[in-house]
Amino acid sequence: MAGHIQDRWYKDEKQNDGTTKRVKTDRHGTGLRYRARYIGPDGTEKSKSFPDKQKRLAEQWLTKTAADMAGGQYIDPRAGRITFQQYAESWIRTLTMEDNSSAAAERRLRLHAYPYVGTRPIGSFQPGHIRTWLSKLEADVPAASHRLIIYGTVSSLFNAAVDDSLLPKNPCHARSVKAPQPVPRRVTPWTMDQVRNVRANLPERLRATVDVGAGCGLRQGEIFGLPVDALDFDGGWIAVQQQLKRIKGKFVFSPPKRGKLRDVPLPTVIAGVLQAHMEEFPPVEVTLPWMKPNGPLVTKRLVFVGSRGSHIRASNFDDHKWKPALAAAGIIPHAEKGERYESAREHGMHALRHFYASVLLDSGENIRALSTYLGHSDPGFTLRVYTHLMPSSEGRTRKAVDNAFRGV
Repeated sequence: MAGHIQDRWYKDEKQNDGTTKRVKTDRHGTGLRYRARYIGPDGTEKSKSFPDKQKRLAEQWLTKTAADMAGGQYIDPRAGRITFQQYAESWIRTLTMEDNSSAAAERRLRLHAYPYVGTRPIGSFQPGHIRTWLSKLEADVPAASHRLIIYGTVSSLFNAAVDDSLLPKNPCHARSVKAPQPVPRRVTPWTMDQVRNVRANLPERLRATVDVGAGCGLRQGEIFGLPVDALDFDGGWIAVQQQLKRIKGKFVFSPPKRGKLRDVPLPTVIAGVLQAHMEEFPPVEVTLPWMKPNGPLVTKRLVFVGSRGSHIRASNFDDHKWKPALAAAGIIPHAEKGERYESAREHGMHALRHFYASVLLDSGENIRALSTYLGHSDPGFTLRVYTHLMPSSEGRTRKAVDNAFRGV
């Protein structure tokens, strides 16, 4: 058995004749009687106290502690008393993800985890605590997709706590804990008429952004950060190597999402639109930090800039240019006077990527190529999102069988 049990109510006192006698201490009858003591893996002494008549429990606890240390399941009792919020704040500081992602993780924890479980010791979490938290979260965050993101952040935090030996296993992984399940929503691509109508209702200097999104599949940040030197008009390609991104309130240039550099075909008609756009609205040199607000400054000649000759601010564009164009095209309702336009997540500029995907799939392009052009990390993800847009094989099947039986 690891360690030993100290009886704080009695002590051995040496007598004059050299023998020892068990005598009461001045603590006899008060406080917890037994203290189980052992040396932890870090070389320091640990202990836990037990009341009178519970010496057997103290021995069992020491035995289990020894088994946990031998089996790699040991949790330092003092470390486990760190609260969820204390651990989370230190965890956020050590994240190696992009600044914007770590800031988003901190915000999710601050708004949706700390108020519910922030003061609970990290080592005390059980699956029941997660189930209770999820039920409360459901009342405050109606969108299951948003809850799933919050849940994922909390689960990642617990994974780190397990790695740091603060608790034996992740309570989010228990079978009784069910992760939020968003209702599957099929992508409904815009029609060509909708694309044209939205384009026509944008300010003239911004109309070509629609052509790049719908005709090349670039994301909003990639469009706003598109430099002239990314365009290969002779070869017919766009080199997607950067985006315009906002991090902690400051704009930076950074690699595309997940660092997926890629080359995208530049159709002739889109190339013509871009050349005409740059003739009417000459590119402007914009200098911004690279990747981080305090990163090295880089200068790029941007194809699309705002009316003041600087980079486009996505939030301003969405509220004051894009949504009014959507309303004018009949895609979302007009805003009441003095009110903001309603949320239009499914009709953001991402809708242009969906249109692009639908055009390519309808023409017979394969999923792997589409996934590459869209900058997805996994063709399987592309397939899951767009499989319902793929041309049906039923017609080809009927024709093949008919031809076989007719001897064609």
